[in-house]
Amino acid sequence: MIYYIYADDKKEFIDECKVYLKKEEIKYLPFSKIGELDVTTVSHFLVTGCLNEIKLLMGIAHQGDKPLGIIATKEQKELIRTFSLPKKMDDAINKALTPSEKKIDLLYCNGEIVLQEVVIGDAPPLDSFDSTLKEKSYLDRIKLFWGTLKRVKSLKHTHITLVDAKENILKLSAVGLVGLEYNNNTFASKLIRSKLSANDGKFSIVILSPTSVVQYMGYLFKSLVSSITPKNLPQSVGYISSAKVTIEPQVEMKVLIDSVEKQITPIELEVQEKALALSVGEAFWENQNTQTNNNKDSIKIDHLPSDEESANYLSEAIPFFTHASKEQYAALFTNLREESRVSQTFMVLLILATMIATFGLFINSASVIIGAMLLAPLMQPIVSLSMGVLRQDESLEINGVKTIAIGVFSVLVTAALIALAIPIERLTSEMSGRLSPTILDLFVAIVSGGAAAYAKSNEKILGSLAGVAIAVALVPPVAVAGIGLGWGDWSMFSTAFLLFITNLVGIVLAAALTFAILGYSPLHLAKKGIAIWVVIVAVVAIPLYASFSQMKEDIHIQKTLANLAFNVGEHNVKLTHIELIHRANIDEIRCEVISSGLLSKEEKMRLKETILQNVAKEATVIATFRYEL
Repeated sequence: MIYYIYADDKKEFIDECKVYLKKEEIKYLPFSKIGELDVTTVSHFLVTGCLNEIKLLMGIAHQGDKPLGIIATKEQKELIRTFSLPKKMDDAINKALTPSEKKIDLLYCNGEIVLQEVVIGDAPPLDSFDSTLKEKSYLDRIKLFWGTLKRVKSLKHTHITLVDAKENILKLSAVGLVGLEYNNNTFASKLIRSKLSANDGKFSIVILSPTSVVQYMGYLFKSLVSSITPKNLPQSVGYISSAKVTIEPQVEMKVLIDSVEKQITPIELEVQEKALALSVGEAFWENQNTQTNNNKDSIKIDHLPSDEESANYLSEAIPFFTHASKEQYAALFTNLREESRVSQTFMVLLILATMIATFGLFINSASVIIGAMLLAPLMQPIVSLSMGVLRQDESLEINGVKTIAIGVFSVLVTAALIALAIPIERLTSEMSGRLSPTILDLFVAIVSGGAAAYAKSNEKILGSLAGVAIAVALVPPVAVAGIGLGWGDWSMFSTAFLLFITNLVGIVLAAALTFAILGYSPLHLAKKGIAIWVVIVAVVAIPLYASFSQMKEDIHIQKTLANLAFNVGEHNVKLTHIELIHRANIDEIRCEVISSGLLSKEEKMRLKETILQNVAKEATVIATFRYEL
C-alpha cells in the first residue's frame, strides 16, 4: 500500500495532486494522525509538508526500510534544487511514485535528521543559498557584500575541539561551522562541490575561520560580488570529511538545523550510510562525487589558527590585519635582530659589491652593476630597522641605523678612493641615470619595501629578495655619490645621495606597513613609528616632486621643439635631438638644427627667439647645425 502523508494545512495542494493519483491505490494520512500509521503495511511513502515533517517521515522510512518520494510545493525551492525534483506537478508526482534503486546517506545531529545543513555558531555567507544572488544586479550584490561584511563586528572566534570517526582529536579556532551531506547549493557546498557524495558514508564540515577583516573581505567579494567560486579553499575556510564528528567548543555555540535554532553545543554529527531510498532527480546523482575513498577521512585545516594564543587574541574581535603567531614572530624577529648588527661578512660583501658597482659605473656596464646589486647586503639592516620602527624596539632601531650608517660610509669612502685612483673623469649614462631622482623613484622604493618585508616573512619566497635588490638598487646611487666626492662635485654627490635616501625611507615605511598588515605588531604600538616615517617620507618627497615637475616640464619642452619646422628668413630649419641642461644661473637648451643653408646672424636670432617663445622661458640656446644638401 502506498501511503501519502501530508501536512494538515496542505489539503488544497493534496486535492490538486489527487487528480494525478487517481489510478494509484493510495491511502492518505495527515501528520496529525501519524500515530495511527502501521509501517508494516506500507510499500512506499509519499510526503508533502514542511521540512520538519518531511524529516520526521524520512526517519520513519529509514527505520522501516521503506522507499520515499517527496512532492514539494512551489514555495520549497531550495528543497527542489537540492534533490533535483521536477517542477511540474505531474512530473514531480511520477518521480515520487518511482522507488529509487539507489539509497542516500542520512546525516544526524544529536539524533535529528539534517536535511539541508547544520550551522554551529555564525558562518556568513557559507550558510546562505547561492540563489540569493540570482537575478541581482551588480549594485545589489555590492550592497549584499557590505551588509554581510558589517556582521564581522559580531563574529568572534571560539576554540573548538573536534573528534572524528577514527578518534583523531583536532583543535582549531573558528567563528562557525556548516555541516552538510548533499550539494545543496549553499556557498559552503559550492566550495567543496567536487568532494560531496550522497552515498559514501561521509558528511562534510566547512569551517569559517578568518584571521583578519582583509582576509574575510577577499572571500566575501569573490563569493558575493564576482560570483567566482575559488578553485582552492580560501585562506579563511577549512574542511573536514568524516563519518562521525563530535564538536565541543570552549564556549557554548548555538546550533541551527535547517535554519531553525534547536540545540546548543556540544553536538555529535553522524552519517547513516545508504539509509534511505529517496526518489530524486537524475541531476542529483550526476552532481555526486564518484571518486570516493570510504576508508580515508579528508582534513584540510592546517592553515587555520589552532594555538591558544591565536584563539585568545581572535576571541576578542577579528583584527583588520592578520595577527602573526608567537612562533612566526619569534623566528622572524630573531633573524632580523641578527641582520641588524654589523658583521665581518656584511662588511666584506658590501665592500666587494661597492667595488663591482663603481667599476661597472665607470665602464658603463648595466650587467656588472646588477651583479653588485645582488651581492650587496644593505637591504638586511634596512628591513630590520623597519621592524624596529614598527615595534618601537630601540635596540633594533639603533642597531639598524648604526649598521646602515657604517655601511653607507664604507661605500662612500670606497667609491671615492676608486674615483681618485682612476684618472678618468667622465660622466657615463649609468652615472647620470642616478642623478635625477623623482617621486617615481619613491614609488618604486615603497613597492620594493613592501615586497622585501613580505618575502622576509615567508621562507618559501625568500629567493625573491634578489629581485627586490635589483629593483631598488641601494649600493649604485651611494657609489655614484662617492664618485662625486672623489671628483669634488657636490651637485653629483647630493643628487645621487638623495636617490639613496629616497630608497631608504620608502623601504622602511613600506616594510613597516607590510609587517603591520601581516600582524607582527598591534596597530596601537605601530602608530607612532609609522606616523614619524610618514612625515620623513613627506619631507623627502618635496624635492622629489619638484624634480618630477621639472621632468614633466622638460618632456613638454622636448615634445614642443621636437621636429619643429619653420622659416627664419631665406632658409627653412627643423629642430631635432632636444636636450635640456639645468644650470645654477640659467638653463641650457641644446639641439640640432637642420637647415636648408647657412644662416645669417639675423636668422640665428630669429631661430633663438622662436625657440624661446615656444618654451616660454629664459634659457641659453646651444645649437649644432647640419645642412641639407
